[in-house]
Amino acid sequence: MSDALRAKIEEAFADRTKLESAPYARAVEETLALLDRGELRVAERVGDAWTTHAWVKQAILLYFALRKMETITVGPFEFHDKIPLKKDLASAGVRVVPPGVIRYGAFVERGAIVMPGYVNIGARVGAGTMVDTWATVGSCAQIGRDVHLSGGVGIGGVLEPPAASPVIIEDGAFVGSRVVVVDGVRVGAEAVLGAGVVLTATTAILDVSGPSVVEHRGFIPPRSVVIPGVRPKKFAAGEYGVPCALIIGKRSESTDRKVSLNQALRDFAVPV
Repeated sequence: MSDALRAKIEEAFADRTKLESAPYARAVEETLALLDRGELRVAERVGDAWTTHAWVKQAILLYFALRKMETITVGPFEFHDKIPLKKDLASAGVRVVPPGVIRYGAFVERGAIVMPGYVNIGARVGAGTMVDTWATVGSCAQIGRDVHLSGGVGIGGVLEPPAASPVIIEDGAFVGSRVVVVDGVRVGAEAVLGAGVVLTATTAILDVSGPSVVEHRGFIPPRSVVIPGVRPKKFAAGEYGVPCALIIGKRSESTDRKVSLNQALRDFAVPV
């Protein structure tokens, strides 16, 4: 089924006039329905690597082209948008606290909680994950199981270009208050990001836990404990501090996730 859908989506993306034909429009609608039910996803782990399905992101972009603006009324709240809200939350076993929003085309696994935050189309949120107050999960972001996105966290959306990797937060990660992760950065399993860390594709991620610095970009290794940092850089007008992220240690391998997290925060005095 997915091969046939993919072929139609790719043809319609190359020639938008095909959306005027019912089979192509149905292919877009069916792809979004599969995304919404969790039977399809924008990106998935294959071995040690992640694969992005560009055609699924193409379907999301085509869905925007198909949809018309409409007024959506939910109790005292009124919305005016192209994309409907996600439904049947009770049967899905998902808790959403007003005025939290999950958009149609996102999938949230049973047992996840969305406080007054936001989960955008194409995103996936794993079981047991907390999307805390005013945290946002951008379009197509992949959030693992048992993740905590603290208050005000900004997980960026990566919808275009379709082949670009989305932001990925792997299982068991703890993301502190006001952290920003964008540009397809991947945060490894059970990592701890202290409050205020900003990660973009070009942010220098410096592991300073050993005798010499090791630099990463676009990826936080699993179980890393990370805080905001600054390193000097010379410009024409002088030397100034440029933001970076510092890996200052690892969560202990000998303890479970909860104990390890508490210990990491104690050992390294990481603000959350």
